[in-house]
Amino acid sequence: MTDHPNCVFCQIVAGRSPARVRYLDEDLIVIVNKLTWVPVMLLVMPKQHMRQSEMWESGLMNRLGEVAVDMGWSMAPNGFRILSNFGPDGLQSQSHAHIHVIGGMPLGEYA
Repeated sequence: MTDHPNCVFCQIVAGRSPARVRYLDEDLIVIVNKLTWVPVMLLVMPKQHMRQSEMWESGLMNRLGEVAVDMGWSMAPNGFRILSNFGPDGLQSQSHAHIHVIGGMPLGEYA
């Protein structure tokens, strides 16, 4: 597993930084986002550090999607959104690839 010392997500995966983990397996981790814009804000990510585009092109996307949907239904049974941000204009704030699961309230047209 490639560890990037300045990456907060790599620090979480390595157990050097705290997080509320909701799912963990050999390849993936799901944590509760520190942001609290809506009641459910999860980050689903590969444990291995990779760029956003690499994640979408990898063989992990099917599993990431399955885990994101399962977590969405279990934590936001009335509905949720799955998002992925790319680049600064897309508001990507972390270089470690991840997808967002948000819900827990009516999200309206935009969240």
